[in-house]
Amino acid sequence: MFRYGLLEEGQNKLDYVLALTVENFLERRLQTQVFKSGMAKSIHHARVLIRQRHIRPLVVAAQGRVKRKNQRAAAKKAAGDDGDEDED
Repeated sequence: MFRYGLLEEGQNKLDYVLALTVENFLERRLQTQVFKSGMAKSIHHARVLIRQRHIRPLVVAAQGRVKRKNQRAAAKKAAGDDGDEDED
C-alpha cells in the first residue's frame, strides 16, 4: 500500500489497511491530482485534458532480459571483471 501512496511508510499494519476508505483511493486518481494541482478548472475538465492527452501519466516499464544482461555486463566491465583477460 505504501507503493501506491495510500499509506505512509510506517503504517504497514493491518489496522491501517482496514481503515482505508473509498476517498483514499479516489484521491490517488490522476484526474483528482490534476484538478487539485490547479491545472484544470473542474474534475470534468481534468478528465478531458487527460483524455485528449494534454496530460499523460508517467509509466515506468520494467526492464527486459536483454537490457538487464547488458547492464550487468557493463557493471562487471566497469569493475574490471570482464572475464576476457589474457594472463601471461
